[in-house]
Amino acid sequence: MATNPSIITRDVDKLAIKAGGNTYEAVAIISKRARQIALKSKEELNNKLSEFASSVDNLEEIFENREQIEISKFYERLPKPTSLAIDEFMEDKFTFVLPKHDEGSED
Repeated sequence: MATNPSIITRDVDKLAIKAGGNTYEAVAIISKRARQIALKSKEELNNKLSEFASSVDNLEEIFENREQIEISKFYERLPKPTSLAIDEFMEDKFTFVLPKHDEGSED
């Protein structure tokens, strides 16, 4: 059985080092960036597909549009937002600010 080539083993320690030594902050930063990427991609797809919107609600009158299918397939084949966010994080392609933590105070 062949494995998915998009599955990559990540070194969690390297992720944590970039986030001040905290794995959870690294995950939070990456997840926020992944949401931004996903939202942008979704908006682009919706804008492209809005051209094909039909005002007809009757299923019998809806026809198959080849161009619409190709656009959808293109977006399905794009790398997942989480993978892109991890790569961007590791390559320092975006900036983030870590919250300040007081050592002596209790929250």
